[in-house]
Amino acid sequence: MGIDVTAFLKVFVNTAFYTIFGIIIFFITFKVIAKGLPFSLRKEIEEDHNNAVAIIIAAVIIGIAIIIAAAVHG
Repeated sequence: MGIDVTAFLKVFVNTAFYTIFGIIIFFITFKVIAKGLPFSLRKEIEEDHNNAVAIIIAAVIIGIAIIIAAAVHG
């Protein structure tokens, strides 16, 4: 009763690929959203300490992550 190494490697490679793919899609999506805003996210959050914008962006990030996870999972 041993571990099937080829099956493990196949699952590992698939998981690594989809993880990297999901992260790339996430960052591209986030950059597109950030470019579409009429203000600078960095300035609003870091300099102006706008908590409302930070909370909205956090919700957007979680939403994007859930959508990508569902799409990658199938």
